[in-house]
Amino acid sequence: MHRYEGQYSGTDARSLQAIIMDWAGTTVDFGSMAPIRAFQGLFACQGVPISETEARGPMGTEKREHIRQLCNHPRIRAAWLEAKGEIPTEADIDRMYNEFVPLQIAAIAETAVLIPGLTEVVAWAETHGIKIGANTGYADIMIEGLLARASEQGYSPQSNVCATQVPKGRPYPYMAMMNAIELGVKNLAACVKIDDTLTGIDEGLNAGMWTVGVAISGNEVGMSLEQWSALTEDQRETLRTKAYDRFNRAGAHYVIDSIADLIPVLEEIEIRLVAGEKP
Repeated sequence: MHRYEGQYSGTDARSLQAIIMDWAGTTVDFGSMAPIRAFQGLFACQGVPISETEARGPMGTEKREHIRQLCNHPRIRAAWLEAKGEIPTEADIDRMYNEFVPLQIAAIAETAVLIPGLTEVVAWAETHGIKIGANTGYADIMIEGLLARASEQGYSPQSNVCATQVPKGRPYPYMAMMNAIELGVKNLAACVKIDDTLTGIDEGLNAGMWTVGVAISGNEVGMSLEQWSALTEDQRETLRTKAYDRFNRAGAHYVIDSIADLIPVLEEIEIRLVAGEKP
């Protein structure tokens, strides 16, 4: 685990008040596969196929912005020009977003399985009186089925914020801040943002929260649990080292493999808060 040292002398931040977790790749959908299926399907329908690596590039951002960034990718932009004789326009982006929504809803429904270890985190938080929030780059119209399926499996965050509900999504801090408002948090320094994307770590840092990067179960490795389990230990360690390094360079206070490793980190943050430290 990577640590970031600091000192704090204020009030109302001597105990952990809330944890705010991303959805795909962090709490559900091991490997964050749903967005990738939808983005690749969307661009294939345009006659401009994209790779999984390209699709994952802007992960964590609001989905219309994600499409815009993909259209601005040099390789994709050139392929679009070759296929259509012009570069993508704002009208193209609007049309593609409307086509993307049903693709994303269908993909979410297929992959909304809780990542192992989440229910233990929820139980621990409830026992310690810590509130739970969730936020996502998904639009609110995309997640009705996700919320229902997660609830059936035992996960119902007390606050949920979508990128379409704030002026700007990640890396801006507005979603995490809205979570904090809805949860009645007194001090943002007593909150932890957990995310599998680098832009989600930026969100938490910009909100003045502790941040935990999830390296294996999400976007950085980008494999289903079955694919990850099939690797050799050497292969897993190579991917783990690369992912941890990216999160550490992004400024994450801690980095873990998956949500199953979160509780010891939360316990350490509690100790540091009691000692007067801040993010």
